[in-house]
Amino acid sequence: MVAPQLKETLDQYHIGDKLKHLRLRRKMGLVELSRHTGLSPALLSKLEHGKLYPTLPTLSRVALVFSVGLEYFFGDEKEKRTFAVTRKKNRLRFPESPGLQDAAFEFESLDFLATDRKFNAYLAEFLPLAPEKIRLHQHPGVEFIYVLKGTLALKVGTEIEQLETGDSVYFDSQLPHGYSRSGAKPCTALVITAE
Repeated sequence: MVAPQLKETLDQYHIGDKLKHLRLRRKMGLVELSRHTGLSPALLSKLEHGKLYPTLPTLSRVALVFSVGLEYFFGDEKEKRTFAVTRKKNRLRFPESPGLQDAAFEFESLDFLATDRKFNAYLAEFLPLAPEKIRLHQHPGVEFIYVLKGTLALKVGTEIEQLETGDSVYFDSQLPHGYSRSGAKPCTALVITAE
């Protein structure tokens, strides 16, 4: 039970509304967010509806999924950070999806300290994967990929496009697409997504 004074203080931040806004902006359901955070859909629903207040570790798990800092939940809406430096030493690397076997890539958010971003930028390292194991996914908006090194196999629908170092591609990310590294050499790329 939260004391009335504390409840009033916490309610002014609208943490549940902000959480729900992030989830819906990514067109993500509670079950999918649950898979990424390890938190139950029921708990996430209670947080969104203000029936529970999250602990900082719980809020940190959610923040990492959406590449935002904790200040997103507690900051003043009028003081959005439009200038944010992300140091290499502070970036965290995540697998394509937690617990997934045969992951196609690992990624690091390059802009997680900026709030209210218009796009998301990632450094992705693509892993070798047999063509038949490439998982297709889709999301709203567009995607841009610039291959920094190696060869990337980009599968869009049933077609596979080989992208070499220095090649780039811009496409409608609502098209089913997936990736894998081609060849033995490491493959990394800059990936930008926007809705």
